[in-house]
Amino acid sequence: MANRRHFLSTGLKYGAGLMLLSGTPMELLAAYRQRISPNDTVGVGLIGCKGMGWSNLSSMLKIPAVQCVALCDVDDAVLRQRAADLEKINIKPALFSDYRKMLAMKEVDVVIIATPDHWHCLMTVDACAAGKDVYVEKPLSNSIGEASVMVAAAKRYNRLVQVNQWQRSQQHFKDAIAYVHSGKLGTIAQTKTWMYNGHAILPQAANAPVPAGVDYGMWLGPALRRDFNPNRFHYNFRWYWDYAGGLMTDWGVHLIDMVLAGMQAALPQRVVSFGGHLAYPNDARETPDTQTALYDFGAFQLVWEHTMGRQQGLYGMGHGIAFVGSKGTLLLNRRGWEVRPEMDNNVPRLEAVPWQASKDNGLDLHTANFVEALKTRNAAQLNCPIETGALVAQVSHMGNVALRTGQQIAWDNSSSKFNNREANELIMPAYHNGWKLPKL
Repeated sequence: MANRRHFLSTGLKYGAGLMLLSGTPMELLAAYRQRISPNDTVGVGLIGCKGMGWSNLSSMLKIPAVQCVALCDVDDAVLRQRAADLEKINIKPALFSDYRKMLAMKEVDVVIIATPDHWHCLMTVDACAAGKDVYVEKPLSNSIGEASVMVAAAKRYNRLVQVNQWQRSQQHFKDAIAYVHSGKLGTIAQTKTWMYNGHAILPQAANAPVPAGVDYGMWLGPALRRDFNPNRFHYNFRWYWDYAGGLMTDWGVHLIDMVLAGMQAALPQRVVSFGGHLAYPNDARETPDTQTALYDFGAFQLVWEHTMGRQQGLYGMGHGIAFVGSKGTLLLNRRGWEVRPEMDNNVPRLEAVPWQASKDNGLDLHTANFVEALKTRNAAQLNCPIETGALVAQVSHMGNVALRTGQQIAWDNSSSKFNNREANELIMPAYHNGWKLPKL
């Protein structure tokens, strides 16, 4: 623990300058990393080495005192490629296909979890129980009930858990939410979130042999056993209910999260949603290519909408958030924000705010925030602690529950249940293949 405290007091000093170098090749980081004694490092293990897992680790490694001591992936080709990448900066981690063996390593202080969503709950709970702090991909969980289990695990084992909703660390998002909190927009009765995604159709694909080097049984884990299909593997897992929740949970957690922050809201009272395969009727995805959800929070409404194959979204933005106030509308997305005033006989009700462009790297700021919080062991320092990630995950899943049941659903906070049986059956998933849902 003493070495870990020293790491935090020395490593962050070097890391501050590197955070801005978002495109730094791995080779160029080696010279900086040589300044830190091996005794002053924090050991990181990565579970899920493709895509965002690798991005998260690469970002964290810009803080020189962070050392990758282990990699875990069920695809041996991905695992070996990432090991070769790390060797370029003189890092030689232990390699695993079973995350439980990685968690047994005493050298692992922190675990990055970037697997398909259906694994997030088990891995987070197991990591917390093993005494590891966690940096977990969004959405936090693949169901409403799992999110509550994960919050309970972090509390029971006194672990720091940061959810990778990195917009919480980006300055222009903070500035926009502060403007909403200022009250200048007047009464906000409606908020909007949307993602118009240019994804092409996903053609139907036949089942196929499991690729060489892939531990498909471990990839499935608690999900229902099915024959291998290439459409369900790697990136496209997010379009199948067994493993994820489609665009609603992939992008919705990012955008709806900003509404919850701006409106200081908790769970909605009622939700209704409609959607289906409307843009691509013959698409292979299970999750809808087109969906609209309406949330009733009592004092205001939230609308989520998405569609695939189109990129011209609301207000001229492909994706975004709108706080629609009586005096003006604040528009916000990953590129920046602005305020457009309401008019009375050509007289604006408030002063317009011209476009405020984003100027920083949200992911780098978010991983640095997590590492900084390790110093104080204070979860309140985290920009997106597990409770925050759990709330927006549950709100997003409610949109999908309403869609899948085809009913307007109402949530009862006192019982943590919906007002009908079919919706309640979707609160907690069934676990298969011998895996058990943690009970805390």
